Order: sequence, then structure tokens, then C-alpha cells
Amino acid sequence: MLKNHPKGLLVAFFSNMGERFGFYTMMAILVLFLQAKYGLSAKNAGDIYSWFYFAIYALALVGGILADSTKKYKLVILIGIIIMFAGYVLMAIPGMSLTVTIIGLMTIALGNGLFKGNLQAVVGQMYDDPKYSKLRDTAFMIFYMGINVGAFFAPHAADGMRNWWLKVNGFAHDGSLPALCHQYINGTLTDASVLQQLADKVSLNGTVTDLAAFATSYLEVFSKGYNYAFGIAAGAMVISLLVYVSFNRLLPNKEKKVETVASEKIDFKPMPLFAAIVAMGVTAFGLHFIKQVGWAAGFAFGLFAAFVTWIILTSRKEERARITALVMVFFVVIFFWMSFHQNGLTLTLFARDYTVKQVGPFTNLFFTLPSMLAVIGSIAGLVMLLHRNLKRNSKIAGGVLLAISLWFAVFFLTGFDPTTILKKGFSPFAAQNAIAPEIFQSFNPLFIVALTFPVMALFSWMNKKGIEPSTPKKIGIGMIIAALGFVVIMIASIGAPSPASLGGVPAADSDRVSPYWLMSSYLILTVAELFLSPMGLSFVSKVAPSRFQGLMQGGWLLATAVGNKLLFLGSMLWDKVNLSTLWLVFIICCLLAATFIFSILKRLERASQS
Repeated sequence: MLKNHPKGLLVAFFSNMGERFGFYTMMAILVLFLQAKYGLSAKNAGDIYSWFYFAIYALALVGGILADSTKKYKLVILIGIIIMFAGYVLMAIPGMSLTVTIIGLMTIALGNGLFKGNLQAVVGQMYDDPKYSKLRDTAFMIFYMGINVGAFFAPHAADGMRNWWLKVNGFAHDGSLPALCHQYINGTLTDASVLQQLADKVSLNGTVTDLAAFATSYLEVFSKGYNYAFGIAAGAMVISLLVYVSFNRLLPNKEKKVETVASEKIDFKPMPLFAAIVAMGVTAFGLHFIKQVGWAAGFAFGLFAAFVTWIILTSRKEERARITALVMVFFVVIFFWMSFHQNGLTLTLFARDYTVKQVGPFTNLFFTLPSMLAVIGSIAGLVMLLHRNLKRNSKIAGGVLLAISLWFAVFFLTGFDPTTILKKGFSPFAAQNAIAPEIFQSFNPLFIVALTFPVMALFSWMNKKGIEPSTPKKIGIGMIIAALGFVVIMIASIGAPSPASLGGVPAADSDRVSPYWLMSSYLILTVAELFLSPMGLSFVSKVAPSRFQGLMQGGWLLATAVGNKLLFLGSMLWDKVNLSTLWLVFIICCLLAATFIFSILKRLERASQS
């Protein structure tokens, strides 16, 4: 996989994997935590979620400016890791107020802003060397896979920690209960029979006789379990820090290479800065008057307008064509991430409220970490065993892995274990198995890891045949595929009651759909992500002028930030329209973005070749 690549790619891979493990541990549960701990509505939790996501990526501009101005990319990355660790520690402390929680989120966002874009820029710098330049797209796909290896384990870690803490305190998990508990405590629950039924079901100590005491205790234990999950995220940051500090010498040192080159410096002239401020003010003020947009989204678009204005006016004549091409791609990115990152918001709410709560033993294989690893191990072992180019010892290892993994898989599926070894450490199958909504978050990174190599192989085959799409064309195709992902979930939602009609009460079992609908949607969205995100990162690193490498990676992330701020569109519409209508909105957004990028395709291709 890493053959012919610089050694620094492995350092970036594992540094990012540790950080992403921590980040996605938190993202899998953030909205659920905010609702469980503070009783926030979907809209209010969604607002905080979107502001946090916006800040994470918007602050990459700060990190990009610092790194490009000082050329101390590696130092800025290190500071970012340390700041993120501090934020996760703050989130891990139980009993904090909503204000302190928001401060913790913003601390994480600041650290991420210093870390993320600059690490991407450093990866790109390694492939500026003509020796490695042809491997740039492949490198970013490998780098991107590292993100998702960490992200795959994150939801399972969060779910496991919360369920462990619930069990310690005599409870089982039910994602519908926190909202009902808050309603009961606030006196807004009109029918307590549903709460009584679920409370009896999750109480490991028998029938609940005092609903008020149960509601208070369950909320406290539930949210504290999530706090401890944030602690896991802090631990992951320590691992990322150790990897980075130990091996960052293998990364390129931009500071030494360009220290004396005056032409590489960024000029902060007054007129471009003034024009940027004006553009920001006009955009924010203008959008404020559009109904349902307001100052928040206006500020997000205003910041993007300021960045675009400043970077174009600051760029030199010979740089302008490339800068303009990047800005156009950034515009498309806004609409992709606005749609895609619904996975942590409306799609998570759909998982909680509209997918079945219990599944059979086969489906449950995909919802617990041990059984999922058994499935992955079986597939990996089979591939190794049948691979023509592997040596004899590797084939033997594949056979051993296949046998052990199948042993585990059969046990999880049927409970059959003649040795009784597995029964001592694992729970066998059950006719019906409870699943948690946050576990759906693991499917996207799992699909990323599983599909990265097939997609790379597809691109390699197409390259040999001379038919490989250009990087901009891949981005456009990715937008079309994303639209198809929302078509799947729209079909699944036909006939489902609207969230408004439920009134905070869980949907009846008869109104819930198979988890395979949501899993299929995630699969298609993942393919779209592989066509767009790593390709976009590669495009930015290839096209960005040398003196703007960190800043343009920050521009990509700023566009992502604007898309994340627009996540509020999902939470705003959640309890106002039918689900099918909600998903149709994102389908249209993806198709419009695809149409735009294909309309400027030739211009983008010229920029990438210059």
C-alpha cells in the first residue's frame, strides 16, 4: 500500500487516525448528549452542532495563515494537538453547565483549526517532489483512509462506555428515554404510560415505582456515560501526540526550504483587507434579511466572501487562474458537506426515531464491535488466502485469520461454541438484539476503509486504459452519487409519520424501517465521499500556489465550515416537513452542485494542468 511513497505519509496517517478517533467518538454522540444532558430540542442541539462544525473548519484559516506566514507547519500542528486534548478533557468532566460544554467544544475547534488543514498541507508538500508527484491522488486516498480507521472504532467506543456505565448503575440503554424523561420532569408529557413501559424495560432492578426518581437518575447516568466517552477521545489525542512527537522528523520541513525566499511570503496589504471586510459585511447584512437565514448563516457566508475577496485580490496575475478555480470548487464543497454531514444530525435522528430498535442475530453482526471484527477478519482472511501474488506464509496467515474469525462469527450468529471458550468472554446471539443509533456512525468509516482500495484499483485500471476521469470530473460525479444516497433514504421514508406528528413520543414499531435502508444510504454516500473529499484535497494541494498551501487547505475547510453551518437547514426542517420532503431538499442541492461543476469543468482541468 505504501510502496514508493515517502515515509512521512505513514506518520501523517497515524497522527490523523488518532485525532479522528477522538473526534468521531465525540461526533457520534454530540447531538444525543446535548439532548440527553440539557433537554435541548433537535433545532437547538442542531444549532450548537452546526456552530461547532463550522468553527472546526473555519478556524483552519487561522491555522493556515499562521503556518504559511511562519512556515512552521509542524509546530502549528503540534500546538493544535495539545489544545484539542485540553478541550476533550473539559468535555469529559461530568456535571458541567451548557456554557462550559460550549467552551470545551470551541477549544477543540481551535485546536482542530491549527491541526487539520496544515497536516493536509504537509502531506501535499511531500508530493511536490517530482519523484512522488504521480502518486498524489493515491496518497490522499491512503491518508483519508487513516481518518476513517479511527472513525470506525469511535462510535463503538462511545456506545460501549455509555452502556457500561448504565449497566453499572442498574440500567439498560434506550435512546428514546432521555427525551421522555425531560418531558416528564418538565411536566409536558401528557401520557406517562409510554415512559413507564420503557422504564420497566431498561431497569435491571425490577419494576420502576417512582417515575420522577427514575427520570432524574436515568438522565444523570446516561449523560455521565457520554462524559466518560469524551474521556476516551482525550486518550486518543494522547496517542496521536506521541506518534507525532516521535516521528514528525520524517515530515518535510518547509521552514528550512523557503526561509530566504521573499516571493513566498504572503502580503497583508490594506486594500485587500478592507475589501474583504466590506464583502463580509455586505454578505452578512444582506443574508440577514432572508427569512430563516439570520445573522448566524449570514456571518458564515460573509466570512467565506471575505476570504474569496482577499485571496483573489492578494494573488498575483500568474496565480489568479488557479486561485479562481479553487474558489469554484470550494463553492461546490459547501453544498456537499451541508448534505453529507447530516449523518451526525438528521440521519442520526432518523436512526433513533425511525429504524427498528431490535434486530435478529444476523443483522446484529454489524452492530457490535466483536462481531463486526469477526466479519471483517473473515473477509480479510479469505482475500489473503485466495490472493495470487501473496507468499506462502501470508496465505497461511490468511487461512488462520479466516478460521478464527469464522469461529467467532458462527458463535455470534448461532451461539455454537463446542469449546465453551468464547462463552466465557462474550455474549452469544439472541433472537432479538437492541441496537444504538450512534452505531450507524461507524458504517461510513467502515465503508471508507473497505472501498478505498477497490476505488483506487478502479482509478488505476481506468488510468491504464486512458479513460480515468480528471480530478474535477471525479468531484462532479461524487455529487451525483451523493444525490442517489439521499434517494435511498427518501424511499425508506415514504409513508412514515413526520417528526412533528410524533410530538416527542417514539415512533411505533410498525412505523420503523429496517436498518439496511440507512446502511445502504451510508454506503452510497461513502462512495460519493471517496470521489469528492480525497480528490478535493489532492486538487487543492496540486493547484494551490506554493505560498498559499496552508491557507488554501484552510479555504477548503472554510467551505466545509460554511456547509456545516448550513446543517441547521436539516434540524430546522426536521419537525416542519415530511421526511421525504426533507431528503428531497438535499437531493436537489447535490444535483445543482454537480451541474455547476460540470459547467466549469474545462476551466478546472486547465488549472490542474498548469
